[in-house]
Amino acid sequence: MNASIDQLYVQLTGFLDQEQVTQNETVRDLHSKDESYHTPSLPDLVVYPRSTDEVSRIVKAAGSLNVPVIPFGVGSSLEGHVIPYDHGITIDFTEMNQIIEVNPSDMLVTVQPGVTRSVLNKELKKHGLFFSVDPGADATLGGMAATNASGTTSVKYGVMRDQVRDLEVVLADGTVIHTGNKAAKSSSGYHLNGLFVGSEGTLGCFTELTLRVFGIPEVTTAARATFTSITNAIEAVPAILQAGIPIARVELVDTESIRQVNAYSETDYAELPTLFLEFHGNEAGLAQDVAFTEEIVTDFGCKEILFETETASRNRLWEARHNAAYAYTHGFPGKQMMLTDVCVPISKLAEAVVFAREELDRTGLEGGIVGHVGDGNFHVLLMIDHENEEELKTADEYNETIVRRALACGGTCTGEHGVGVGKQKYQRDEHGEAYDVMLKIKHVLDPDNVLNPGKLIK
Repeated sequence: MNASIDQLYVQLTGFLDQEQVTQNETVRDLHSKDESYHTPSLPDLVVYPRSTDEVSRIVKAAGSLNVPVIPFGVGSSLEGHVIPYDHGITIDFTEMNQIIEVNPSDMLVTVQPGVTRSVLNKELKKHGLFFSVDPGADATLGGMAATNASGTTSVKYGVMRDQVRDLEVVLADGTVIHTGNKAAKSSSGYHLNGLFVGSEGTLGCFTELTLRVFGIPEVTTAARATFTSITNAIEAVPAILQAGIPIARVELVDTESIRQVNAYSETDYAELPTLFLEFHGNEAGLAQDVAFTEEIVTDFGCKEILFETETASRNRLWEARHNAAYAYTHGFPGKQMMLTDVCVPISKLAEAVVFAREELDRTGLEGGIVGHVGDGNFHVLLMIDHENEEELKTADEYNETIVRRALACGGTCTGEHGVGVGKQKYQRDEHGEAYDVMLKIKHVLDPDNVLNPGKLIK
């Protein structure tokens, strides 16, 4: 270790317990990577704070020695967000995992950043509430806010940025600020919640989050609709939304992905482009919504639509959808997944997905397409041999092709996974002159570039 790290270790162990600061190589290795295909890199130290005050002192001590600081949740990110390429210290928020307050009257909850989505929903269920953002992985809420996560339910409830009322943030100099309040709306000041959510640890470390929650719906119904073509399946979605049907989830799974799901989950779904749908509401209203949806999808060449109202059946259906990535991993042993993530206007979605499928077939790579088609976000799951340089090159070129196509039609290089290192090269092209504003914000809030350097902003 270099002299700065040695000095920092001495400083940190002066106010933290010995077990809160580690140089253990196994622990460092666990914090050298996320779930992406990006190359790992070891941090010099891993630190486990237990309070906001400790985070402030850790960040201040690291900043005084110009040592990089990388916030870490559970490492479920997909674009290299938590990989410490400049080494330094990783702040692991595992021990800051308290649910501070549940406020059913205001439909709010206040948590520490290390609380995971599943733990929060287990507690909220006692109050007849749930937290809506569902990214698939059991991520921490701090990490979900850092990447502006979304997922299957965003078509009805919105993305992570829509749920955040207030953040407690430790800035690069150790200052602790709040970015919002508990009011339902405000016209006061700059919208700091919007700035910090999605900042990927480059502007500050989140130590507390106040989030909006929802009442558990009276009735939930799921459905699986099969179509003759991807275009028909996707074009049915705007028609459902335009009809005012309050659909909670609408997910596309293409033919190849259905095939992988059947093999992995031992299901026998028709191997055709499929929409997985879910409706939330009351019994009377939901019956009308379901009937109306059935009429609409029939007009778009739906071959079959099956509804599930029993909890076990619904869970089995959504488990199959959520396990699509694992289905590919098990279906192609020895290969690793590269997961793309673009979002386009819904009016451009069908042609973007068809283009992505045609280009994928042209490359000869193994993979399939799934997507949160209610908001224009889709993913291509690519199975890659990372020892095969030619295959890696082809996959990178393919990823860039669909990103460029998304940008050309008014979309974005990432709908929910975030920028990290993987999507950094597209930031100037996507944001233009606004990228310079982002650089200025970064420089003002983190002039020495100690907070997650090399991510999001170059």
